Amino acid sequence: MANRHLSRTIAMQSLFEWDFHGGHGDLKEIIQNNIGQFGANLDDTAFIFKLAEGVVANLPAIDEIITKNATEWPVDQITLVDRNVLRIGIYELMFLKEVPPKVAINEAVELAKTFGGESSGKFLNGVLGTLYKGFSQQS
Repeated sequence: MANRHLSRTIAMQSLFEWDFHGGHGDLKEIIQNNIGQFGANLDDTAFIFKLAEGVVANLPAIDEIITKNATEWPVDQITLVDRNVLRIGIYELMFLKEVPPKVAINEAVELAKTFGGESSGKFLNGVLGTLYKGFSQQS
């Protein structure tokens, strides 16, 4: 598994745990624990922290983007996995912008397929694809 993909996986697992507990708990401690469990051989863990902390720092804006682009699904009704993968994808697309948009979308879809339900990949692809088309047409 490539380092960036594993980093996204650990960020998603950490956000999942943090979100599962209602946004309570020390996110840095959760991330450190997950790095120890799943990424002990990673040389550079900064990307994990950048993703997870960036999502939390921009959470109101990210959830507003979800609300506007997934109108049939209130944020609190999206499964924990899909919600947090979607948040990472939106953060990478709209805020981080150091990864090409199609890579960010593909990575989110792959995480959703691996950890989500049967239709998670299609759901994430639809929301992130719509979002990408919308802002690429504005540019």
